[in-house]
Amino acid sequence: MDSKPVINIIWLKRNLRLQDNEPLPNAISHPNRSLILYALEPFLLSDDHYSERHWDFIKQSLSNLNSKLRPYNTKVLSVKSELIQICNQIQEYYRIENIYSHQETGIRVTYERDKEFNRYCRNNSIVWTESVNNGVFRGLKDRTSWRKDWESYMREPCFAFEPEENSFLDHSEISQLESVLPTMSLKTSGNSLFQKGGTTMAYRYLRSFFEERYQLYNTHISKPEQSRINCSRLSPYLSWGNLSVREVWQKAKETRRDSDHKRHLDAFTSRLRWQAHFIQKFEMEDTMEFESINKGYQKLKKNISEAYIKAWEEGMTGIPLVDACMRCLNTTGYLNFRMRALVVSFATHHLWQPWQAISRHLSRMFLDFEPGIHFPQLQMQAGETGINQIRIYNPVKNSMEHDPNGQYILKWVPELRKIPVEFVHEPYLMTELEQKFFNFHLGVDYPKPIVNIGNSRKTASASLWKLRSDELVKAENRRILQKHTLPRRKVYD
Repeated sequence: MDSKPVINIIWLKRNLRLQDNEPLPNAISHPNRSLILYALEPFLLSDDHYSERHWDFIKQSLSNLNSKLRPYNTKVLSVKSELIQICNQIQEYYRIENIYSHQETGIRVTYERDKEFNRYCRNNSIVWTESVNNGVFRGLKDRTSWRKDWESYMREPCFAFEPEENSFLDHSEISQLESVLPTMSLKTSGNSLFQKGGTTMAYRYLRSFFEERYQLYNTHISKPEQSRINCSRLSPYLSWGNLSVREVWQKAKETRRDSDHKRHLDAFTSRLRWQAHFIQKFEMEDTMEFESINKGYQKLKKNISEAYIKAWEEGMTGIPLVDACMRCLNTTGYLNFRMRALVVSFATHHLWQPWQAISRHLSRMFLDFEPGIHFPQLQMQAGETGINQIRIYNPVKNSMEHDPNGQYILKWVPELRKIPVEFVHEPYLMTELEQKFFNFHLGVDYPKPIVNIGNSRKTASASLWKLRSDELVKAENRRILQKHTLPRRKVYD
């Protein structure tokens, strides 16, 4: 008979928090003691959707968790290894009876990992319990009741973290496991331009947003510079699970009761639902990681240009707002929604590149990379869903409307500071004489545009609209509407 101590494992993934984290109270309510585990899996470390900024954010989040767990004489066992290998080694010392985690809507390799792990649990008589994550429901066939169910989930009380005295394995027991497992260092690169991970930092952003910053949310949401202050900046904390969507939604509703700026809060909470809508969409059809959700758009012919993609990635296209956005993203990990849409539109429409060719660079750069938003949004902005209006962003028009004085452009494209503001949006309009006068030379100090955006817009628009009449596109439109949208929703809204 196996005399090893019986334990539960709380497997943390994209739910790096203690509060409103259902796997924790589920485990705590069980008589077995629990071990909180984070596995930094090599197959994800080598996956090119991710980069060091993501691992640093996770490490900061784990360090913050450990500080909060100190009063309970426990910590997160953070291991750099594949999950099944970790469990096998833990079972040399303990018998794992239950594993608690949340349902992860991730990239295909994590889904394959989960299927393999499910087989492992069955073969080892382990009960694996997965909890609903942020109101995204597994196994839905359509959206008939989704909105109602999501709002009901948002109104439910948040799960409290209330451990008993002996709920967890203690430090000495965890140290014993650390001595035989390949533990991961929680040291980070120290880059100060990225938002820092962890619930403590998340709550600072939450408080500052709902105390004051939200009051200009709707006004500045599309402005590339001002949005850095007046948008919530909570997206990385939601993506990596330092906060739950439910606690943020409830805080917004609580703030709204006595607020004179209800319109801004309503706009914010509608975007929380919008976020969940896209993750739910990806949960129901994850093939959109690889191919157009509307199969008719696989007929689009786009040849990859390494030169175009390199110029776009590095912010050297000769179109100032695009270049400012890409340099800002590469450096800070953040862009507001409109600018994200703009850089995707520029790459897929003006440069006529397939969205698959730009996907990984963006996922590596977005600090808040969330697969369930990333892939549906790429396809929507590329105009390949069939059910959404085709939007080909004009970067010059957006530049003049949302950065009229060139504040954002000049911050990120400093080589334009020597020319007058009236040329900052379109430096390529300067004559040779004007370039000499201001000691500025196109093609030397700053690139000439790699495409004519007027011509490229016409070409992209004609190709995309022509495909609208394709019979497969129209059939797919009907399928997508039936599966992914609310009843009676019209095409192109």
